[in-house]
Amino acid sequence: MKVTVIGCSGSYPGPEAPASCYLVEADDQDGRTWRILLDLGSGALGELHNHADPLAIDGIFVSHLHADHCLDLCGYYVLRKYHPTGPAPRIPCWGPSDTDRRMAKAYDLDEDPGMNEEFDFRTYDGPVSFGPFTVTATPVYHPVEAFALRVEADGRALVYSGDTDVCDSLVEAARGADLFLAEAAFRECDDNPPGIHMTGRQAAEVALKAGVEALVLTHVPAWHDSSHAMTEAAELWSGPLHLAAKGAVYEV
Repeated sequence: MKVTVIGCSGSYPGPEAPASCYLVEADDQDGRTWRILLDLGSGALGELHNHADPLAIDGIFVSHLHADHCLDLCGYYVLRKYHPTGPAPRIPCWGPSDTDRRMAKAYDLDEDPGMNEEFDFRTYDGPVSFGPFTVTATPVYHPVEAFALRVEADGRALVYSGDTDVCDSLVEAARGADLFLAEAAFRECDDNPPGIHMTGRQAAEVALKAGVEALVLTHVPAWHDSSHAMTEAAELWSGPLHLAAKGAVYEV
Protein backbone atom coordinates (compact mmCIF):
# COMPACT_ATOMS: atom_id res chain seq x y z
CA MET A 1 0.00 0.00 0.00
CA LYS A 2 1.01 3.57 -0.61
CA VAL A 3 -0.15 6.11 1.99
CA THR A 4 -0.07 9.85 1.23
CA VAL A 5 -0.75 12.43 3.92
CA ILE A 6 -3.24 14.91 2.47
CA GLY A 7 -3.96 16.65 5.77
CA CYS A 8 -2.74 16.06 9.32
CA SER A 9 -3.42 19.20 11.34
CA GLY A 10 -5.28 18.52 14.56
CA SER A 11 -8.66 20.07 15.38
CA TYR A 12 -8.65 22.58 12.50
CA PRO A 13 -6.64 23.31 9.33
CA GLY A 14 -3.24 24.73 10.22
CA PRO A 15 -0.82 26.98 8.33
CA GLU A 16 1.20 23.97 7.12
CA ALA A 17 -1.50 21.38 6.44
CA PRO A 18 -5.24 20.84 6.11
CA ALA A 19 -7.10 18.79 8.68
CA SER A 20 -7.16 14.99 8.67
CA CYS A 21 -7.16 13.11 5.36
CA TYR A 22 -5.05 10.17 4.16
CA LEU A 23 -4.98 8.73 0.65
CA VAL A 24 -4.35 4.97 0.51
CA GLU A 25 -3.60 3.26 -2.80
CA ALA A 26 -3.09 -0.40 -3.72
CA ASP A 27 -3.33 -2.54 -6.85
CA ASP A 28 -5.65 -5.50 -7.23
CA GLN A 29 -4.68 -8.79 -8.90
CA ASP A 30 -5.50 -7.36 -12.33
CA GLY A 31 -3.16 -4.40 -11.83
CA ARG A 32 -5.95 -1.86 -11.35
CA THR A 33 -5.07 0.82 -8.77
CA TRP A 34 -7.70 1.42 -6.10
CA ARG A 35 -7.78 4.61 -4.06
CA ILE A 36 -9.52 5.22 -0.76
CA LEU A 37 -9.58 8.14 1.65
CA LEU A 38 -9.39 7.85 5.41
CA ASP A 39 -11.31 10.96 6.51
CA LEU A 40 -11.85 14.14 4.51
CA GLY A 41 -11.41 16.96 7.02
CA SER A 42 -11.50 20.71 6.71
CA GLY A 43 -9.35 22.02 3.84
CA ALA A 44 -8.28 18.58 2.61
CA LEU A 45 -10.19 18.46 -0.67
CA GLY A 46 -8.11 21.21 -2.28
CA GLU A 47 -4.84 19.52 -1.35
CA LEU A 48 -6.13 16.18 -2.65
CA HIS A 49 -6.02 17.63 -6.18
CA ASN A 50 -2.21 17.74 -5.91
CA HIS A 51 -1.99 13.98 -5.42
CA ALA A 52 -4.91 12.35 -7.23
CA ASP A 53 -7.89 13.17 -9.40
CA PRO A 54 -10.69 13.59 -6.84
CA LEU A 55 -13.03 11.81 -9.25
CA ALA A 56 -10.70 8.79 -9.27
CA ILE A 57 -11.30 8.03 -5.58
CA ASP A 58 -13.10 4.71 -5.13
CA GLY A 59 -14.33 4.96 -1.54
CA ILE A 60 -14.21 6.96 1.68
CA PHE A 61 -13.90 5.75 5.26
CA VAL A 62 -14.75 8.33 7.94
CA SER A 63 -13.45 7.78 11.47
CA HIS A 64 -15.93 10.14 13.15
CA LEU A 65 -18.07 13.19 12.50
CA HIS A 66 -16.08 16.05 13.98
CA ALA A 67 -15.52 18.78 11.40
CA ASP A 68 -11.77 18.29 11.13
CA HIS A 69 -12.39 14.74 9.91
CA CYS A 70 -15.44 14.98 7.66
CA LEU A 71 -16.46 18.52 6.71
CA ASP A 72 -14.87 18.56 3.25
CA LEU A 73 -17.42 15.96 2.26
CA CYS A 74 -19.54 19.08 1.66
CA GLY A 75 -17.15 20.38 -0.98
CA TYR A 76 -16.77 16.90 -2.41
CA TYR A 77 -20.57 16.72 -2.75
CA VAL A 78 -20.44 19.89 -4.87
CA LEU A 79 -17.58 18.58 -7.00
CA ARG A 80 -19.31 15.28 -7.70
CA LYS A 81 -22.73 16.85 -8.33
CA TYR A 82 -21.81 19.85 -10.48
CA HIS A 83 -18.57 18.85 -12.24
CA PRO A 84 -18.55 20.06 -15.90
CA THR A 85 -18.23 16.47 -17.14
CA GLY A 86 -21.55 15.66 -15.47
CA PRO A 87 -22.60 14.14 -12.16
CA ALA A 88 -20.21 11.48 -10.92
CA PRO A 89 -21.49 8.02 -9.94
CA ARG A 90 -22.37 7.50 -6.28
CA ILE A 91 -19.28 6.78 -4.23
CA PRO A 92 -19.35 4.43 -1.22
CA CYS A 93 -18.78 6.29 2.04
CA TRP A 94 -18.55 4.37 5.30
CA GLY A 95 -18.93 6.18 8.59
CA PRO A 96 -20.78 6.41 11.91
CA SER A 97 -24.47 5.63 12.05
CA ASP A 98 -25.73 9.19 11.45
CA THR A 99 -23.37 10.24 8.65
CA ASP A 100 -26.01 10.77 5.94
CA ARG A 101 -28.23 13.00 8.09
CA ARG A 102 -25.35 14.93 9.61
CA MET A 103 -23.80 15.75 6.24
CA ALA A 104 -27.15 16.90 4.85
CA LYS A 105 -27.52 19.15 7.88
CA ALA A 106 -23.98 20.50 7.44
CA TYR A 107 -24.86 21.69 3.93
CA ASP A 108 -28.38 22.81 4.91
CA LEU A 109 -30.01 20.23 2.63
CA ASP A 110 -33.29 18.43 3.13
CA GLU A 111 -32.52 14.97 4.46
CA ASP A 112 -34.31 13.50 1.45
CA PRO A 113 -32.35 13.23 -0.77
CA GLY A 114 -29.60 15.04 1.16
CA MET A 115 -26.29 13.90 -0.29
CA ASN A 116 -27.56 10.38 -0.98
CA GLU A 117 -27.49 10.86 -4.75
CA GLU A 118 -23.75 11.58 -4.61
CA PHE A 119 -22.70 9.28 -1.75
CA ASP A 120 -23.68 5.72 -0.95
CA PHE A 121 -23.58 6.09 2.83
CA ARG A 122 -22.88 2.88 4.73
CA THR A 123 -22.27 2.08 8.40
CA TYR A 124 -19.55 -0.13 9.83
CA ASP A 125 -20.73 -3.70 10.42
CA GLY A 126 -17.76 -6.02 10.41
CA PRO A 127 -14.77 -6.02 8.06
CA VAL A 128 -15.32 -4.36 4.68
CA SER A 129 -13.84 -6.02 1.57
CA PHE A 130 -13.32 -3.31 -1.03
CA GLY A 131 -11.10 -3.88 -4.04
CA PRO A 132 -7.73 -5.10 -2.71
CA PHE A 133 -8.49 -3.70 0.75
CA THR A 134 -10.02 -5.12 3.89
CA VAL A 135 -11.01 -2.32 6.26
CA THR A 136 -11.95 -3.06 9.85
CA ALA A 137 -13.44 -0.32 12.05
CA THR A 138 -12.98 -0.62 15.83
CA PRO A 139 -14.82 1.65 18.31
CA VAL A 140 -12.44 3.84 20.31
CA TYR A 141 -12.57 6.32 23.21
CA HIS A 142 -13.76 9.78 22.09
CA PRO A 143 -16.72 12.02 23.02
CA VAL A 144 -18.64 10.96 19.89
CA GLU A 145 -19.01 7.66 18.03
CA ALA A 146 -15.50 7.13 16.71
CA PHE A 147 -13.48 4.36 15.11
CA ALA A 148 -9.90 3.31 14.54
CA LEU A 149 -9.49 2.03 10.99
CA ARG A 150 -7.32 -0.96 10.13
CA VAL A 151 -6.58 -1.24 6.41
CA GLU A 152 -5.08 -4.48 5.09
CA ALA A 153 -3.91 -5.41 1.60
CA ASP A 154 -1.54 -8.08 0.30
CA GLY A 155 -0.62 -9.20 3.81
CA ARG A 156 0.29 -5.71 5.05
CA ALA A 157 -1.57 -3.59 7.60
CA LEU A 158 -1.99 0.14 8.19
CA VAL A 159 -3.83 1.28 11.31
CA TYR A 160 -5.19 4.80 11.70
CA SER A 161 -6.22 5.70 15.24
CA GLY A 162 -8.69 8.42 14.29
CA ASP A 163 -9.22 10.52 17.42
CA THR A 164 -9.08 8.65 20.71
CA ASP A 165 -7.71 8.43 24.19
CA VAL A 166 -5.76 5.29 25.12
CA CYS A 167 -8.06 2.25 25.25
CA ASP A 168 -7.77 -1.52 24.98
CA SER A 169 -9.69 -1.58 21.71
CA LEU A 170 -7.10 0.69 20.07
CA VAL A 171 -4.28 -1.64 21.14
CA GLU A 172 -6.14 -4.60 19.64
CA ALA A 173 -6.90 -2.71 16.43
CA ALA A 174 -3.21 -1.85 16.02
CA ARG A 175 -1.91 -5.33 16.88
CA GLY A 176 1.05 -6.19 14.65
CA ALA A 177 0.47 -3.32 12.20
CA ASP A 178 3.24 -2.48 9.76
CA LEU A 179 2.42 1.23 10.11
CA PHE A 180 0.54 2.87 12.99
CA LEU A 181 -0.77 6.35 12.21
CA ALA A 182 -1.51 7.64 15.70
CA GLU A 183 -2.91 10.96 16.80
CA ALA A 184 -0.93 12.92 19.39
CA ALA A 185 -2.92 16.08 20.01
CA PHE A 186 -2.23 16.40 23.74
CA ARG A 187 0.97 17.02 25.72
CA GLU A 188 2.06 15.26 28.90
CA CYS A 189 2.84 18.59 30.56
CA ASP A 190 -0.80 19.75 30.35
CA ASP A 191 -3.85 18.90 32.46
CA ASN A 192 -5.70 16.95 29.79
CA PRO A 193 -9.34 15.88 30.08
CA PRO A 194 -9.94 12.14 29.68
CA GLY A 195 -11.55 10.45 26.73
CA ILE A 196 -10.49 12.82 23.94
CA HIS A 197 -6.91 12.57 22.63
CA MET A 198 -3.51 10.96 23.21
CA THR A 199 -0.09 12.45 23.86
CA GLY A 200 3.02 11.46 21.97
CA ARG A 201 4.07 9.31 24.90
CA GLN A 202 0.69 7.56 25.02
CA ALA A 203 0.83 6.89 21.28
CA ALA A 204 4.21 5.24 21.84
CA GLU A 205 2.80 3.18 24.70
CA VAL A 206 0.04 1.87 22.45
CA ALA A 207 2.56 1.14 19.70
CA LEU A 208 4.69 -0.88 22.11
CA LYS A 209 1.74 -2.85 23.50
CA ALA A 210 0.44 -3.56 19.99
CA GLY A 211 3.83 -4.58 18.60
CA VAL A 212 3.68 -2.34 15.54
CA GLU A 213 6.56 -1.96 13.10
CA ALA A 214 6.60 1.83 12.58
CA LEU A 215 4.91 4.78 14.28
CA VAL A 216 3.76 7.99 12.60
CA LEU A 217 2.47 10.76 14.87
CA THR A 218 -0.29 12.94 13.46
CA HIS A 219 -3.16 15.31 14.36
CA VAL A 220 -0.95 17.76 16.28
CA PRO A 221 -2.82 21.09 16.51
CA ALA A 222 -1.17 24.21 15.12
CA TRP A 223 -1.10 25.74 18.60
CA HIS A 224 1.45 23.10 19.72
CA ASP A 225 5.06 22.59 18.67
CA SER A 226 4.89 19.22 16.91
CA SER A 227 8.46 18.40 17.94
CA HIS A 228 7.17 18.07 21.51
CA ALA A 229 5.09 15.03 20.53
CA MET A 230 8.11 13.48 18.84
CA THR A 231 10.27 14.01 21.92
CA GLU A 232 7.66 12.40 24.14
CA ALA A 233 7.29 9.37 21.87
CA ALA A 234 11.04 8.92 21.49
CA GLU A 235 11.41 8.51 25.25
CA LEU A 236 9.71 5.12 24.92
CA TRP A 237 9.75 4.19 21.25
CA SER A 238 13.02 3.13 19.63
CA GLY A 239 11.60 1.87 16.33
CA PRO A 240 10.96 3.87 13.15
CA LEU A 241 9.30 7.14 14.18
CA HIS A 242 7.94 9.86 11.89
CA LEU A 243 5.92 13.04 12.16
CA ALA A 244 3.13 13.28 9.61
CA ALA A 245 3.46 16.19 7.20
CA LYS A 246 1.42 17.29 4.20
CA GLY A 247 2.57 15.35 1.15
CA ALA A 248 4.54 12.73 3.06
CA VAL A 249 4.38 9.27 1.47
CA TYR A 250 4.77 5.93 3.25
CA GLU A 251 5.06 2.52 1.63
CA VAL A 252 3.38 -0.14 3.73
